[in-house]
Amino acid sequence: MSRYGIENLPYGVFRRPGEAPRLGVRLGSTVVDLSPLGGLLHQSTLNPLMAAGRAQWTAARAAIVEYVSAGPARIPLSDVTLDLPFEVADYTDFYSSEQHALNVSAILRPDSPGLPEHWRHLPIGYHGRSSTVVVSGTPIRRPSGQLGAGVFGPSRRLDIEAEVGFVVGVGGRRIHTDDFAEHVFGITLVNDWSARDIQAWEYRPLGPFLAKSFATSVSPWIVPLDALAPVPANPQDPQPLDYLLPAGPGFDLRLSVEWNDTRVSAPPFAAMYWTAAQQLAHLTSNGASVRTGDLYASGTVSGNSRDEVGSFLELTLSGKEPVKLSDGSTRGFLEDGDKVTISGTTIGAAGVEIGLGEVTGTILA
Repeated sequence: MSRYGIENLPYGVFRRPGEAPRLGVRLGSTVVDLSPLGGLLHQSTLNPLMAAGRAQWTAARAAIVEYVSAGPARIPLSDVTLDLPFEVADYTDFYSSEQHALNVSAILRPDSPGLPEHWRHLPIGYHGRSSTVVVSGTPIRRPSGQLGAGVFGPSRRLDIEAEVGFVVGVGGRRIHTDDFAEHVFGITLVNDWSARDIQAWEYRPLGPFLAKSFATSVSPWIVPLDALAPVPANPQDPQPLDYLLPAGPGFDLRLSVEWNDTRVSAPPFAAMYWTAAQQLAHLTSNGASVRTGDLYASGTVSGNSRDEVGSFLELTLSGKEPVKLSDGSTRGFLEDGDKVTISGTTIGAAGVEIGLGEVTGTILA
């Protein structure tokens, strides 16, 4: 059974040679053009549909399922180019995997390993750059920066972060956790590329900056929330403040990381400490607004074992580097020409396994 059947139908934007971009949904290894449905579905980006709100999302979904069930023409994915599915208004990245935070602390702060004192009290995040969010398949140019006192040059410790992104449809401010599904249109897979040597030199006291801002890759597919099956959130201790309660839904998403076509990790999103609803509530709690097209990412997804980490930095934990790939080569961090693909699956709302798309990037010198 295809992971991209009628139960899923993620949204994307595609182009054929010589034609304008248009909305479509993925069906198996093909895309179905939605422009014959007109209105909000006859567009070159998802933003108009996302801004229309949940009632229109539900109505559009019903119309799409009926249309696809009738057997319209299908275009092979090999015949199209996939674009960014929405215009990115703003970008925020969180730090919500407890195991990832512990692993990074042990590597970068061995003198004081453990969680920061405030980590279990609020979803930590940073404000990224929307202008460098690129669609899957876009080559990633190795960044340069300060690597230490008096040293400037190309990053030697280029890394990935396997994440899940949440795409805002309806804007707002001071959004309650109960209203998460009224504002978030869907999810996409994210690779937040990271230059660890630049990061280690610059991140104190204000956190990530140039180590993160050169590129963030996203999948060309947006899986609507209605296709997902929520699960209970994980226990939190201490109890969060009132504005972060109730915690909202968790999601049992299973990611896979391939490095030069070798699977090196399977990060479990279900282990995340802070939920997407809490992240959105915290992001807007001070009166800051979100708007249609805002993207906020979960932060690196990591589990309890080395086979479940969401960054290559964590593969170096306990001196277990480099990584041996299936072609016999070894890697510590990314070399020029390396390709990374993050994909994912979950059991969807219809009770069958669905695909979450994939996000791929290849490193250029």
